[in-house]
Amino acid sequence: MAIAWVFPGQGSQKAGMAEGVIDLPGARERFERASALLDRDLLAICAGGDLNDTRNTQPALFVVESLLVDELHRQGRRAQLVAGHSLGELVALYAAGVFDAETGLKLMRRRSELMAAAGGGAMTAVMGFDRDELEQLVAATEGVVIANDNSAAQVVLSGTPEAVASISAALRCKRAIPLAVSGAFHSPFMAAAAAAFAAALETVPFADARIPVLSNADPRPETSATLLKERLRQQMTMGVRWRETMERLQSEGITTAVEIGPGNVLSGLIKRSCPGIGTAQIAAAGDLGQ
Repeated sequence: MAIAWVFPGQGSQKAGMAEGVIDLPGARERFERASALLDRDLLAICAGGDLNDTRNTQPALFVVESLLVDELHRQGRRAQLVAGHSLGELVALYAAGVFDAETGLKLMRRRSELMAAAGGGAMTAVMGFDRDELEQLVAATEGVVIANDNSAAQVVLSGTPEAVASISAALRCKRAIPLAVSGAFHSPFMAAAAAAFAAALETVPFADARIPVLSNADPRPETSATLLKERLRQQMTMGVRWRETMERLQSEGITTAVEIGPGNVLSGLIKRSCPGIGTAQIAAAGDLGQ
């Protein structure tokens, strides 16, 4: 059996998600360290605070998902490939041994602060569309890109509010749902934030990955520390190529994709797009015995 671990990003968070991991070894210490870095009580936020503020969402998901990874490693379990959606890519890098938990927390704090400050844009999820029509509209409209290519039937547009609304109105689709975000994430409008994040990355040592990583900017399996850091630099301004990531899982012979973290968004996409790949979810300590 060939297994891939996949890590969800923003949108998968839910109140109470820390309850399922808080009794794992090192959990309280990691939450305390994250709270000290953020100067706010992250465990209390997970219980019922403003978990949808990206400055809280990103570190909280990293802590929860990284604790589940640690327990999988303690159990001697291993994946053949790892991949993460947006912020989940940082957890995938952690799972592959590219950096330690302290480094991951610091990177997540910086990333979330920069993204929160990069306002002025809009994002809309589009489902059930003709891809040729969508790509033609995007090519003909200034100020909008496909930010998340999630599957053949689902993408997220990102750009100026006017450009995103224009395409949403013109495109024949089943649904177009504006997202509650503060900026045009994964688009060229994040260039200033991406440059600042790249500067932060310059000071962080990366190790070669022990497990090949499929990055959002380039879903080909990679272990080189240099290349993985470069791909992470590109992530803020480039789209999340999740449709191609799922295709790569198939071509690499993955038989089971295990979604590690709250929710089942990625599992659902894989089920609909890759019928030959089984899925499982590990959201809490109780799921680790499966």
